[in-house]
Amino acid sequence: MQVIHQPAVADMFYPADPERLLSWMQNHVHPTADTNRRPRMLILPHAGYRFSGDTAAQGYRLLQKSQFKRVIVLCPAHRVYVKGIAVPTRWDAEATPLGRVPLDKMAIEQLLTLPSVIAMTEAHRQEHAIEVQLPFLQYQLGEFQLIPLVVGECPPEDVAHALELLMNDDTLVIVSSDLSHYLSSEIAQQQDEQTIQQILQFNETLSGDQACGCYALNGALHWGHQHQLTIELLAKCNSGDASHDKDRVVGYAAFALY
Repeated sequence: MQVIHQPAVADMFYPADPERLLSWMQNHVHPTADTNRRPRMLILPHAGYRFSGDTAAQGYRLLQKSQFKRVIVLCPAHRVYVKGIAVPTRWDAEATPLGRVPLDKMAIEQLLTLPSVIAMTEAHRQEHAIEVQLPFLQYQLGEFQLIPLVVGECPPEDVAHALELLMNDDTLVIVSSDLSHYLSSEIAQQQDEQTIQQILQFNETLSGDQACGCYALNGALHWGHQHQLTIELLAKCNSGDASHDKDRVVGYAAFALY
């Protein structure tokens, strides 16, 4: 019997009702007419849809149905301390209001042969940074297998090695990360602009003050630079744009790598 991991943040970060969630996607994810460019990697925010959903949608609009059979989602560890890269081993699929997403169990077993990868289901149990990406992927891709990676403290080379083990033409990478946290809107915009320029230059020395997913992001940029990918900024904003609270904001940006 399959073990299904139930959503942890439905109705907090995004609608739990399937019809409302589907309606949100229809109203916010507008496919691009350019079908010639196929991203290899997207760097996207992971806050509640009210705050960063439209920014994330700028990346997801680039995808098409059945374009990828497998998706690797890398994110920071928000709930527990992780040294290395944590994978879940106690369930077979992730549930969202739009249905189930099966895990690629064979790929997870492959990853566990690497010294930097650990079996740590607890790191995934309440982790919103992966969960909020799944409805977007279901809406745009349809059916796919998932490889969820919670990336804790580790060097960029370890993340790049894990990606190298798994990547092929049927696999998409999503790096789930926000930018600065709880600065004033004016200071956040200045700091985030510097961070964005570093990302565009494949700088793999980002810190946690710049991006909560810095370890995942540094490793993904390392891999992307190795493979001579090109990168473009798709959108940027901060939480104050939605809440009008300009004193303590969180920064968001979306990038595509080809």
